[in-house]
Amino acid sequence: QVQLVESGGGSVQPGGSLRLSCAASSFTYRRYCMGWFRQVPGKEREGVATIDTYGRTTNTDSVKGRFTISQDNAKKTLYLQMNNLGPQDTAMYYCAAYVVPQSLVGRFSCPTPSSAYNYWGQGTQVTVSS
Repeated sequence: QVQLVESGGGSVQPGGSLRLSCAASSFTYRRYCMGWFRQVPGKEREGVATIDTYGRTTNTDSVKGRFTISQDNAKKTLYLQMNNLGPQDTAMYYCAAYVVPQSLVGRFSCPTPSSAYNYWGQGTQVTVSS
């Protein structure tokens, strides 16, 4: 059974940095996307960054130049390096996995909607305040 476990959240002052980790277990799919999402109470879950099997990445505009998604395949761990954090980044952060359907051959893109993702972690809270 696939499990995703996030860690690394916490409280930080504006301008600070955090690195989130997401450890994946029992995840053996060859073609996939891994993503970081965030959510604040009363708002929809927002996609932050994605990375696919081949290391191709995407970032939402609000985090470009500040957040970097990466993965260590040997450790089966996903990371999100967050720099120059601001109060607007305060949220619960989730990692998620999308398994590319076998019926989809050839090139694929990581989906944007959170509803497309098959597996989710429990979330880790990030709070940015002075």
